[in-house]
Amino acid sequence: MKFKTIMRHLREGFKNIARNGWMTVASVGAVTTTLILVGAFLALMLNLNQMADNIEEDVEISTLIDLTLNEEEITELGNEIEQINGVQTVVFSSKDDELANLIESMGDEGRSWELFEQDNPLNHVYVVKTADPEDTIDVANQISDLEGVQEVSYGKGVVERLFTFTEYARNIGLALIIGLVFTAIFLISNTIKITIMARSREIGIMKLVGATNGFIRWPFIIEGLMLGILGSIIPIGVILTGYYYLANNVSERISYSFVEILPFNPFAWQLSLIILGIGAFIGIWGSVMSVRKFLKV
Repeated sequence: MKFKTIMRHLREGFKNIARNGWMTVASVGAVTTTLILVGAFLALMLNLNQMADNIEEDVEISTLIDLTLNEEEITELGNEIEQINGVQTVVFSSKDDELANLIESMGDEGRSWELFEQDNPLNHVYVVKTADPEDTIDVANQISDLEGVQEVSYGKGVVERLFTFTEYARNIGLALIIGLVFTAIFLISNTIKITIMARSREIGIMKLVGATNGFIRWPFIIEGLMLGILGSIIPIGVILTGYYYLANNVSERISYSFVEILPFNPFAWQLSLIILGIGAFIGIWGSVMSVRKFLKV
């Protein structure tokens, strides 16, 4: 494509935006509103994914070793656990370590357990983590079948609900974002369609004198692209301002370790590029869909 042709397409695209006046303003406003919702849901979904990943990474299998096993048998049991498909790490924790952790976790109330330091009733434990958190249940069931295992604990019931919740949260968030993106495409498509209808006679003449579909289509694609980009500027500013406040004020007051908001930088740049990319995509796609059927003469 020649440079003069490119400049002509750009001029026509910008002229179309200026020529439409209030329709352009209405379209940009509608896209802005839609992209604010898209950006908010996207930021929420990405942070929920981060929190879900943090929780899933903390899921571990606590394997209580039978008190009758000697050191050699305990080592052999550890080797058997390591051989199970899906196991990532196996860490031995002696009963003395378990007692110390129990006393520390209970604070002042844990001092009563110090009486058992000489005659420790707890079990030695193997702490097992899986490569994929969703393999936890299957691996725990296999470990429980091994000889020398007294009990297996991994938060049964809670873990299943956790995995179900994170899956639903991700799917619902993705569905909402896709729905909002298609809404924005529809809005831009209608704006471009009105422009084309007003110039249908001109387009027909251009076709009759030999203008290619691409020559006619490009100014409208540029118009849609600019509408999408213009509609994404305000959402980027609004979302980043709100997220900056959350990242620097609210996150410091959250005491739960798994509730971790993604740091403002580089998340802000990544989110901005995603919103800008979505805006550009819906603008171009809306234009392509609108122009296609008007190019048949």
